Amino acid sequence: MKAIHLIKYGESNQAFEIREAPMPQVKAGEVLIKVAVSGLNFADVMARRGLYKEAPPLPAVLGYDVAGSIEEIGEGVEGLEKGQMVTAMTRFGGYAEYVTTNAAGVEAIPQGWEPSKATSLTTQACTAVVCAEEVLNLYPGDKVLIQAASGGVGRILIQLAKHKGCTVFATASTGKQEYLKEMGVDYPIDYLTEDFSIRIPEILGEEKLDVVFDNLGGKRYKQGLKLLGPGGKIVSYGAADQNKGNKTSKWGAIKVGLGFGFHSPIGLVVKSQSMIGVNMLRISDHKPHILRKALTRVIELCESGIIDPRLDKTFSVDQIAEAHEYLESRQSRGKVVVVW
Repeated sequence: MKAIHLIKYGESNQAFEIREAPMPQVKAGEVLIKVAVSGLNFADVMARRGLYKEAPPLPAVLGYDVAGSIEEIGEGVEGLEKGQMVTAMTRFGGYAEYVTTNAAGVEAIPQGWEPSKATSLTTQACTAVVCAEEVLNLYPGDKVLIQAASGGVGRILIQLAKHKGCTVFATASTGKQEYLKEMGVDYPIDYLTEDFSIRIPEILGEEKLDVVFDNLGGKRYKQGLKLLGPGGKIVSYGAADQNKGNKTSKWGAIKVGLGFGFHSPIGLVVKSQSMIGVNMLRISDHKPHILRKALTRVIELCESGIIDPRLDKTFSVDQIAEAHEYLESRQSRGKVVVVW
């Protein structure tokens, strides 16, 4: 089979090579999928830059989600059938013609959905559901900030928050504010021209935020924490600012780490606040029942019309460098995929 290998850290036009690879072998509890579409996530960009420590050593096959058909079913797997069209979360290996993955992260594609759009249901939609429903509860009237909200996870977080009756503040780069408004965001903020840590207090006055969803990290995480009121919660599911400036930099990663600040639990107790981290790889490894629950919930939310993930742009496999460049440029407004 063919697979896209990451052979070098750095710029996308020098990082990848399509090579022959051995066919993966199915273990108990797994399924083998013939991949139609490989989804891209920002963690792929971080891995390509050498900034994602979870990634396997080079040469590596990246990829956290796919859509395709089941070719083989491992021992002990129930509820799935050979030939079934599915979407799946993969623990790397998704940039290939075939991949094996834990059956807990595999679900039949909803009727009428194209495989390209269905890839958004696993890594992105499940991340949003775990952040907004598993680790906390949203309530009507809650004031919620969603950082970098125009991407796949941000879109679904907006839809979940608006469904719960929340007031939503959302940041995105210049030119995406109308898109945010179309999704129901009450206060879209251009983070390139406005400082959200100043703009939000101007809007709220003496009031504070109830929830912050942060995928940027660094000083913006610390700024978001300062905007929380008593009982507030901040959920971190990424640190995209490590890649600020599109340069591979260990110092950049250290700088972002220091930007988070140092926090005492005493301060959290006094204000009854929570700092929560979400890592879907760790959940899939150690809490597969939560992944299973999230994926079931995602399908339910889609079928009821509460969430509607968006396919943004499709590339061919030999355009993997262009696909990465597009995602890294922060132009995307939904899921980005490559098609086999």
